[in-house]
Amino acid sequence: MENSKELRSWLDDMKLSHPLVIAGPCSAETEGQVLSIAHELKDTDVNYYRAGIWKPRTRPGNFEGVGAIGLNWLKKVKEETGLKTATEVANKNHVDLALEHDVDLLWIGARSTVSPFIVQEIADALEGTDKIVLIKNPVNPDLSLWLGAVERLSKANITKLGVIHRGFSTYEKTKYRNIPEWQMAIELQTKFPDLPLINDPSHISGNREMIFDISQTALDLNFDGLMIETHHDPDNAWSDAAQQVTPKRLVQIMEDLKIRKETDEEAEYNQKISNLRTQIDIIDNQLIDTLGKRMKVSDGIGELKRQRNVAVLQTNRWNEILGKMILEGESKGLSEEFVLRMFKAIHQESINHQEKIINAETLKK
Repeated sequence: MENSKELRSWLDDMKLSHPLVIAGPCSAETEGQVLSIAHELKDTDVNYYRAGIWKPRTRPGNFEGVGAIGLNWLKKVKEETGLKTATEVANKNHVDLALEHDVDLLWIGARSTVSPFIVQEIADALEGTDKIVLIKNPVNPDLSLWLGAVERLSKANITKLGVIHRGFSTYEKTKYRNIPEWQMAIELQTKFPDLPLINDPSHISGNREMIFDISQTALDLNFDGLMIETHHDPDNAWSDAAQQVTPKRLVQIMEDLKIRKETDEEAEYNQKISNLRTQIDIIDNQLIDTLGKRMKVSDGIGELKRQRNVAVLQTNRWNEILGKMILEGESKGLSEEFVLRMFKAIHQESINHQEKIINAETLKK
């Protein structure tokens, strides 16, 4: 993207003393609900009040938003509280109505980002606007698709751009609603350091109890802000009840988060080392997860060998793997000694798993 430094100007112009905060209910439900939450968020660290007007749901039959009438409620929020407003748009009609009602910040949802046709339609409708436009990552972990959406908006002469990291869908069951895949956000940040990066801990977690920890990780990785779903009665919310926090809890989260803004050399070092250590923690967790998956495959191999009465140790196969991994490790800057020690340990654990399966069957007899 050309002139990428211009992308950060809108955030710098706000001269914030804390990360950007976008908060409000997952869905606008009633006028009273929208205004009640907004008044509770007034005079807090919240910079933009968010509410979903149109709600793209995975399956039909769920609450899909109140529609355009909710935009009138957002106008009242601005009039009564002074809070700037934000909502999601998914097509040209949404854009036209949002601009007509003077919504300050628009975001493109994860389901929309996956479609270049939808993104282009939105880009055409927004061409030349001075509104802030944020783009959520696509539901699948595809960095090119995410950046492609940013490029389409940039080519439409929209300079107030940013991205939202909300995690990625997976068929595997994890503690997250959407796995963070932090390394993808880190890679985007490395390639385009001037592109404002906002974290959405609500959609990553799917669980209000995890909001703080995910938010802290995001700030440790130098994210520029947070989008946190906030409801005055979360348990009875019409959508995504489990991941919304109360305004009181949001204020407490913002007070408890460690935000490093000092510019002296020692503070700069601490910030950088914290960033790097957070990246290592993320990668270490991924290594453990990957090794766990590898051992499950070894269990399957052990069961197959048991059924066919095949020996656990296959020397030729082991030597072949080791040779390949040594060469692969060297290409990544890893010493032969390290690769040997690491894969010998992995191989031994794999043998232990397979022997346990085979011996368990022998003991039954």
